[in-house]
Amino acid sequence: MQPFYSVVVPVYNEAGNITRLHTELCAIMDGLTKPYEIIYINDGSTDESAEELATLAPATVIDFNRNYGQATALDAGFKHATGETVISLDGDGQNDPADIPRLLAELESRELDVVAGWRKERKDTDRIKVLTRIGRFLRRYLIRDTVHDTGCTLRVYRQQAVKSLDLQGEMHRYILALLRWKGFRIDELVVTDRPRVHGVSKYGISKAVRGFIDLVFIWFIHKYSQRPLHIFGYVSLLVFAVGALFLLYAAYQKLFFGFPINRSGHFLLGAFSLLGAMVMFSFGVVIDLLIKIHLNNSPYEKRYYIRRIMRNEQDTNTATHV
Repeated sequence: MQPFYSVVVPVYNEAGNITRLHTELCAIMDGLTKPYEIIYINDGSTDESAEELATLAPATVIDFNRNYGQATALDAGFKHATGETVISLDGDGQNDPADIPRLLAELESRELDVVAGWRKERKDTDRIKVLTRIGRFLRRYLIRDTVHDTGCTLRVYRQQAVKSLDLQGEMHRYILALLRWKGFRIDELVVTDRPRVHGVSKYGISKAVRGFIDLVFIWFIHKYSQRPLHIFGYVSLLVFAVGALFLLYAAYQKLFFGFPINRSGHFLLGAFSLLGAMVMFSFGVVIDLLIKIHLNNSPYEKRYYIRRIMRNEQDTNTATHV
């Protein structure tokens, strides 16, 4: 049967957590009385996660050939999801599947496009809490993102919302901002955050830095994606104005004090500033044209590679390789 719900679960080195989570998920989804599919994305795990995933049914397992990151894993899961409503949660077991019915009820009763989980009482270490607060401040300052918990993967989406996404890098933390900019209706609901039982958290300084870089990218895309020439135009005009001031000062020194132009540092700075402004403006024109060509004509470049897709059927207890 065509699934009504698609559950997407990214997994990276979560051996010991997966079977328990799958049992809880199946119990909750069975209680919803509508057909569903569960999609696990094995993001290049190096522990026994792949072997554990192979024993789960019913489930579809997308096996990456290496680790690409959570955003890419979610992107693959969203693209393979066929349900009208898509549910995402982490594979570490800290998201409680028992919260899913409440999120779905909120989605339907308020006719929203996305309902995101808010882990109001976090069970993370102090280091992760500090990094989270810093990230929240930067998001609010740069992209005016008022969501309390952008790191919570437990969410429910309308299909059209997830199909509008194209994720990579650390962009999973900015899914809600991207969807809000596209006009989708979003709200939050407090959910349970459970302590990790097995394994260690994958969030650290390196991910926080990559997340900040992606945040700057998101800011640029939101502000200048339609006309990237604008930002280059602003900067080139500023550089041009500074160069013009240097040249005027050099001319002033020549006219009133007889200072030779060829020995004036202000003249050289002004000349280089004007040249730099022209180059920068031309560069903006080229970038503007390249983006238009890419959006209209360029083929899709594959950003990740799938080793295999395995569908584990509950009735036959067999695995089908695709």
